[in-house]
Amino acid sequence: MRTDILDNLAARTGEAVAHYWRTRSVQRERQREKGPPDQGARSAVTGGAQMDGFISLLTELIVSVGLPKEAVFSGRAVELPGFFRPTKEWDLLVVRENALIAAIEAKSQVGPSFGNNFNNRTEEAMGSALDLWTAYRERAFLVSPQPFLGYLFMLEGCEASNRPVKVREPHFQVFPEFASASYARRYELFCRKLVLERHYSASAFITSTAETGIRGKFATPADDLSVERFAKALVAHLAAFV
Repeated sequence: MRTDILDNLAARTGEAVAHYWRTRSVQRERQREKGPPDQGARSAVTGGAQMDGFISLLTELIVSVGLPKEAVFSGRAVELPGFFRPTKEWDLLVVRENALIAAIEAKSQVGPSFGNNFNNRTEEAMGSALDLWTAYRERAFLVSPQPFLGYLFMLEGCEASNRPVKVREPHFQVFPEFASASYARRYELFCRKLVLERHYSASAFITSTAETGIRGKFATPADDLSVERFAKALVAHLAAFV
């Protein structure tokens, strides 16, 4: 197994972060040239390819373990059968000899609508996990051993995402960790609880700003949700299939 990727993971993650902001900027500029200015922000939210730097990094990491590149799928052939719906598209799959080895989601959020998007992202992630594990129980993936399920998330670090947010408690109190928690803190708690409740095998959470992210700068709010820890967990799982 090659170790250079893990040894240089921080720098490689920085490259993926820079790719994200460059791609987002290009998408916004193209939208401005095509249509009304107010469509520009939406193009940066809905446009694809922003997380491709992370997908490429994970793909290289997977291949470095010793798995063939032909076993890694992204962009195409990424559908898996679900239990509550026919199929679900994942950002990255590892499938070898008719066995599902890993399924990974790489998502992000940029302001200003943190509230609505937070709800959408969390519901999506929880629903995807429930759908996959139920389909796994029903042997949708044939003789596959328990796969690695990963969730990697990058949030824009800004005043709005770090500002304390009030919660409404008309009938019952929320759990204390959510009281006045910012959206950044909520995402940290969410990613951690995904793993604690075994919905995902590993999760990574980082933040970045448009100003410094373009130069590859990012922050890791919690050590247990670092990209390094996520990568090591993935590598450990993959080693059994080499």
